[in-house]
Amino acid sequence: MDLDDVDRKIIGALERDGRTGYRELADVVGLTPGGVRKRVMRLIEEEVLKVVGITDPLKIGFEAMAMLALTVEGDPYEIAEALSAIPQVVYVVIGAGPFDVLVEVLAEDTRHLSTVINREVRAVPGVRSLTTFTYHDIHTHRFTWGEQQVDGAPVAAGEPHEEPDQTD
Repeated sequence: MDLDDVDRKIIGALERDGRTGYRELADVVGLTPGGVRKRVMRLIEEEVLKVVGITDPLKIGFEAMAMLALTVEGDPYEIAEALSAIPQVVYVVIGAGPFDVLVEVLAEDTRHLSTVINREVRAVPGVRSLTTFTYHDIHTHRFTWGEQQVDGAPVAAGEPHEEPDQTD
C-alpha cells in the first residue's frame, strides 16, 4: 500500500499514543476529524495499522521469556503456522542465514518455558534444531515502525528532513 505524508503522520501519532482522538489527529495533519477517521479506517482495513494496548509481560505475570532460533526441514511457512498455534508463542518470523525461523515465547516461569520449548516447539514436525536465548529483562520495547531512518538517524514519520547530498 502506498502511504502518503498524511498517512505517515497519523501512524506516527498513533504509535506514540494510540488513544489520540480524531480531532487531535486532525489538528496534527490538517484534515477534518471525519477525514482522519476515514484514513484510520482505511489503514486498519488494509491491515497497515492495528491499534492495541501494549503491555510489559514482566509486569503482568510472565516471568520467563525467550527467543528461539530454529533450523527447520521443509517449508518454513508451514512450520511457522504450526508454531503460531502454540498459545505461549507471541512472535514468529521467517529468517535467512543460520536460522530459518525465530520464535518469541512468553511463559509463567522457567519450568513452564522449558515445557513449552521441549514438549511443544520441538514437537512441531520439521523443527530440526533450536537455540534458546533466554531474556532476563526488557531494555527497549519499541513500536514505532512509522518512523524512518535517514542517514542512520531516526526521523519521526512525516517530519521534514534534508535529503543527503548526492554530489560526488
